[in-house]
Amino acid sequence: MVERGEVKAVTSRRRAFALLLLPLLAAAATAGTPASAPERLVRAARSYAKQYTIYDPGYRRLSYPGGDPGGRIGVCSDLVVRSYRALGLDLQRLIHEDMARNFRLYPAARLYGQAQPDANIDHRRVPNLMTFFARRGQTLTTSLAPGDRGSWRPGDIVVFDLLDNGIPSHIGIVSDRLGGQGLPQVFHHFPPFPREDDCLTTWKVIGHYRYFPPEGG
Repeated sequence: MVERGEVKAVTSRRRAFALLLLPLLAAAATAGTPASAPERLVRAARSYAKQYTIYDPGYRRLSYPGGDPGGRIGVCSDLVVRSYRALGLDLQRLIHEDMARNFRLYPAARLYGQAQPDANIDHRRVPNLMTFFARRGQTLTTSLAPGDRGSWRPGDIVVFDLLDNGIPSHIGIVSDRLGGQGLPQVFHHFPPFPREDDCLTTWKVIGHYRYFPPEGG
């Protein structure tokens, strides 16, 4: 005959085992869930933000498509381009193709004196990136007011006007981590090295976009 105390002990051990097992089951379930596109973009941006990359805006001839100026150098736009390639999206190709069809809609002629697209540099220039994201992605609020903070999500694109002259001059990717003001941090490459920091209020925000089309194009 099983005593009541023994039954309680067995039940207690089973409950304790179940409690220990739940975190393992949850972890296994999470590990088996494919990461979303924003999560993967954030992971890629964080990886690049940790790399020792020297700021170098010099013009270089690149292969096409998939061209890169070299892993040890880069600018703010290169961090964005490299991060999107983790999703299978080549902004060099996408921007070149869009500019080839719609060159007059881009500021390349006005700002850089170009007469035609240049696949070596177009995707590395913030005004062109801003134009592309505005044309192909979702255009979102640039307000940082408390009521608008929910509109800022990990993986979003933010564009800054550093000199307050109306020209887009800096770009980054919104992080999944918050800064001291309760605003999301940003992955960006500002001289000398790339970083993840609390800079949304450091410069004038003039663009906020979300771009997650079907992978590969």
